[in-house]
Amino acid sequence: MRAADPGEILLKMSRRKFLLTTLAALFALGIAGAGHASAQKQPKQEPTTGGISGRVRVETGTPDRVSVTLRRGDEEVAQTTTNAKGDFQLQGIAPGSYGLTLRKQGLQVGRRENVEVRAGKTASLKGTLYLPVDEGAIAFIRGSVFNAAGRSFHGVRVELARVEADGTVRKLDSRVSNPTGSFGFRLPPERARYRLTAKADGMEPATKDVEIEGAAIYRVALSLEPARK
Repeated sequence: MRAADPGEILLKMSRRKFLLTTLAALFALGIAGAGHASAQKQPKQEPTTGGISGRVRVETGTPDRVSVTLRRGDEEVAQTTTNAKGDFQLQGIAPGSYGLTLRKQGLQVGRRENVEVRAGKTASLKGTLYLPVDEGAIAFIRGSVFNAAGRSFHGVRVELARVEADGTVRKLDSRVSNPTGSFGFRLPPERARYRLTAKADGMEPATKDVEIEGAAIYRVALSLEPARK
């Protein structure tokens, strides 16, 4: 038997190595190509949640810090608060029908039902949310103006000011007495001292202080005398 030529052995080994390397490279390219094709075939994922945005208007005070609670049936799903403009937004909400509860001290509790949330959409409630004053949670000053004869005085300007702790007086608002001589102011229920001043042409101004101690109705009468000559 003829002995194998070392050169032939090396040549066969080189060819085998080349063949294995080539097959490995082709296999790797095949996997990469398949992965790329698979990635291209994957459908675009559709959004699965939606959102709610809105703006809350209030009868008095500022619309910031209104508590907004999202409900689904009796379950509270999410909560947020309004910004300085009364705006709020809730996102990442599963599609369905929801209710909203709005709360702020001094205002009536607001509710909105049957808010429909759709995937990929934001339901807008701007211009539909309004909170009136809760009259059981604020202070009222209700008064009447009379002339020297004790009759109701129509058309008198009544100015409202707050007397600060250091004695300074800060003007807040004003009203004109109606045909029955009546006027009224709505105020926060916090303890404070207010000053009322009634003024009319040809009459001496009349002033009276009112101490507010909580949510209640405070009544006052102001009498005007003719101006001294």
